[in-house]
Amino acid sequence: MEGGWGRARDISRRVARGAADAGRATVRAGRATAGGTARASKATAKGARKVGQATRRLTYANGAGRTGLGRLIELSAGNSASDALVTVALASTVFFGVPVGEARGSVALYLVITMLPFGLLAPFVGPILDRFRSGRRYVMAGTLFGRGLLCFAMAAAVGPGDLPTLFIGALGVLVLSKAYNVSRAAIMPSVLPADITLVSANARVALFTLVAAGVAVPVGAGLTAWLGSALVLRVAMVAFLLLGVVAVRLPRHVDSPDLEEEGAPPRWRTLLKVGPAVAEAVWANVALRVFSGFLLFFLLFLVQDKAVPWLAAGQPQDPFFDIPKTIALLAAGAGLGGLVGAAVANWTRNHSPQLIVLVTLAVTVVTSIATAIFFGLWTALAISLVTAFAQELGKLALDAIVQREIGEEVRSSTFGVVEAMLQLAWVFGGLVGLVLSLSESSVAGLVTLAVALTATLGRLLIARRRRVRATDDKLRRQRAEAGGQDLQLTDTLDPTKPLTNPNS
Repeated sequence: MEGGWGRARDISRRVARGAADAGRATVRAGRATAGGTARASKATAKGARKVGQATRRLTYANGAGRTGLGRLIELSAGNSASDALVTVALASTVFFGVPVGEARGSVALYLVITMLPFGLLAPFVGPILDRFRSGRRYVMAGTLFGRGLLCFAMAAAVGPGDLPTLFIGALGVLVLSKAYNVSRAAIMPSVLPADITLVSANARVALFTLVAAGVAVPVGAGLTAWLGSALVLRVAMVAFLLLGVVAVRLPRHVDSPDLEEEGAPPRWRTLLKVGPAVAEAVWANVALRVFSGFLLFFLLFLVQDKAVPWLAAGQPQDPFFDIPKTIALLAAGAGLGGLVGAAVANWTRNHSPQLIVLVTLAVTVVTSIATAIFFGLWTALAISLVTAFAQELGKLALDAIVQREIGEEVRSSTFGVVEAMLQLAWVFGGLVGLVLSLSESSVAGLVTLAVALTATLGRLLIARRRRVRATDDKLRRQRAEAGGQDLQLTDTLDPTKPLTNPNS
């Protein structure tokens, strides 16, 4: 019996020693893990700090830090990233969350709801912003705070599936986003450094906003798949509220003094009063936006209906490119095209923005014709890239033309009308794309829009030629009149001619 107790004590001691050794090993492993986690956290923080410092050097380059352009670029990048989060969060609830047939109706309803308020608000948004030129920082902050509150309401509506609240909230976010863009474009000349042209400054803003949106989209998609749309909308709400505080802290010279005389009638800005250069750029961009909206919804529904050659039944298919991968490829092409357009705009610098607008439209016309003839996966990718490139480059050139040609007292009004027209054009193109996608014929839709683009380009070129001829004729008449006056004056003052009395 005593031997049994002795063996039991020995076994207990061994178990205790083993447990103690295991505990010490666990503590050492925990310390090593904690140390590794701390080192990884420090490395991540260091990397993030270096990225932030490099970004700050880029945004503040060429005097942009002194004038406030750098802070405006950072604010616009955050604004773009937050808008991208809202778009991703709503996509799964409004579009991709329903079958293809029902999605057409939901998207068409959204486009119509989007179009009507812009048509009604376009005459009023610009003049209202012009009236608040002395408080543009607060106007921009108000658009950001308003979107934060709308995100809070939409997050509450996601759970019960309250589509009217989602539609109205999405519409409000879109309108306030356009109002922010109008205010941002109007203040650009106020923060322009001496070494940067308007086209380059606009391109720099566009580059950072596109990169920010490109980073936010996959992050938002991952968070939406993991935690749901409601949480992503709440994240966007917090981001908008913080950005509103940043907008208030912009430099004071962003606000322009009200210089109009008291009692003076308000000056309304329409396309009949902006001058031929601005009008030409606007109509070219309207054509590009119509084609962009058309192409987005037309190709998207053709792909989902498997009405494209590389997905159609009975056709030789590439097993790699299914519906999700095709949509991702086209979206990546569009994103790359926008980045290239912003980069090219920064490179063009002092080149004529009027010429840039017409060249982008011509490139789109040629690409659309080639796509209609040789439609396939890679031509669809090419037209997606070229359309995004032309839209981005053309819009940046248009912004530079408006900022150069239009006085500050009505600049916001002009941008308000321009943004409304471009939005309406995009919506109209999207509705056309929805309707033509029902035919499931890629050739018919692309040929229709290619003909429309060609007609628009021809009309603009003819109008430009007439305007150039009229200007040349006017200059020749002025030179002839000036030459006649100089000749008459020379004859009168020539000392070699005898002075005669006509009465003698």
